[in-house]
Amino acid sequence: MLTSDSVKPVQKSSDSGLLRSSGVVSFFTMLSRFMGLARDIVFARVIGAEALADVFFVAFKIPNFFRRLFAEGAFAQAFVPILGEYRENGSQAAVRALINRVTGTLGITLLMLTLIIVLASPVMAAIFAPKWFLDDPAKFAATADMLRITFPYLLFISMTGVAGGILNSYDRFAVPAFTPLLLNVTLIAAALIAAPLFDQPAYALAWGVFVAGVVQLIFQLPFLHRIHMLPVPIIDWQDAGVRKILALMAPAIFGVSVSQINLLLDTMLATFLPTGSVSWLYYSDRLSELPLGVFAVAIATVILPNLSRHHAADSQQAFSQTLDWALKTVLIIALPAAVALILLAEPILLTLFYYGDVMTARDMSMATLSLRAYAAGLVAFMLIKVLAPGFFARQDMRTPVRIGVIAMLSNMLLNLLFVLPLHYFWQIGHVGLAAATSVSAFLNALLLFIHLRKKGIYSPTTDWLRFLLALLMSVAVMIVALLVVASQLQILETTLWYTLSWWQRLGNIALLCVSGFIAYCACLFACGFRLADLYGPTKATSSKH
Repeated sequence: MLTSDSVKPVQKSSDSGLLRSSGVVSFFTMLSRFMGLARDIVFARVIGAEALADVFFVAFKIPNFFRRLFAEGAFAQAFVPILGEYRENGSQAAVRALINRVTGTLGITLLMLTLIIVLASPVMAAIFAPKWFLDDPAKFAATADMLRITFPYLLFISMTGVAGGILNSYDRFAVPAFTPLLLNVTLIAAALIAAPLFDQPAYALAWGVFVAGVVQLIFQLPFLHRIHMLPVPIIDWQDAGVRKILALMAPAIFGVSVSQINLLLDTMLATFLPTGSVSWLYYSDRLSELPLGVFAVAIATVILPNLSRHHAADSQQAFSQTLDWALKTVLIIALPAAVALILLAEPILLTLFYYGDVMTARDMSMATLSLRAYAAGLVAFMLIKVLAPGFFARQDMRTPVRIGVIAMLSNMLLNLLFVLPLHYFWQIGHVGLAAATSVSAFLNALLLFIHLRKKGIYSPTTDWLRFLLALLMSVAVMIVALLVVASQLQILETTLWYTLSWWQRLGNIALLCVSGFIAYCACLFACGFRLADLYGPTKATSSKH
């Protein structure tokens, strides 16, 4: 699959491959998630009981924080549309010149930042771990030392992100989607092979982070060479393309910063709630994030370069049709997933996380409540992922950032409105945090949609009524099937589930999910929906949905 990316770079893509491309990204994202779970299990066995475990996670969190803040979100949102514009309107030499100057300018910036943080690691450690700075000198010193090893990961993973953005722009989605697997594989190898060679195994994992950054970057270079886009870095702050990307990054960084601050406030509020609240939110969020990360992010990754090319070519109809395809595809996945999570929240949590000696029945019931609150907003979470690229592709960062700030401020207010009464009367304040997140997500999605319509960027096709009726009818049939099968298996009798073995729970859940999926797909088929309707705008324009 990876070697198929070596076709000629000058070939323009067609939207008819959107479903296949999304499937490739989804597959590797799902595989990466499972490998991440395996990595966490290995970590627990290697450093789970050691004092330096917390130190490693903090030292790993710091470069990841900067990656999310600068490279992963803001840079990709700014770089891909500009690259698409150059591809559409400029020569291949102009595209290579832009890539050379972007990699050189970004590379030297990150190199300088890395050197500063490595030299001043105690300052950064004090910011992210103030309690250790005040109360635990040994942990604080270890954090500063380990940060010197892990922080260069930011440089390597950011340049990997540049390479991935280039490959995605040329519709080589498989390689960037596969690359994160190398992080998990490298860290597992560091834990199992290198850790026994160190007096402190956590330091082996820190070096594993460093090596993983190098491995991920090197892995993508041959594929850049195949499309004749291997960069020759040039530092040029005055280049028009570089300056345009920097201008677009500024509001995007601000938006990401607001999100991170909001997340920090959520965590702080959770610490004031009863013991276990942070864990309940963590486990429920992990499950609700699965369909979001696997499907919505995959679709958003695929449509951004396509939308960018349509905008650069001034093809408004194709732009709107691509958004239309993305919205329908997301709804087909998001709505049944949200309903299933709400109905089966507790059985799923019991199957995955209940082990008796570690997690209690109360933990499961409390996590169930927050999972249902998160699941109620799943449709909105996934819609945001495909609505926002409608602005990013047009190099409009300010509108989604402004809307995001409104949603985040609303979330902060809703936290107080929901958490206080739920905590005071029922001791379930953590559900208020999850519910506030879901409500603010719907506000975010609604405002994005309204602005896309108001600006004439998106015009829905005429088949939406029939599509929604078929979708709602299929979800209703799925609900009936789930309830019938659940009653036969006594799946909703959660007291019985506590007596079952893990394999029995897994078998019951698998049978239930397969039954619901078959019923859902069968009803969609009966309503006239076909798989070809998901192939993309080129083929979908003549289809029923």
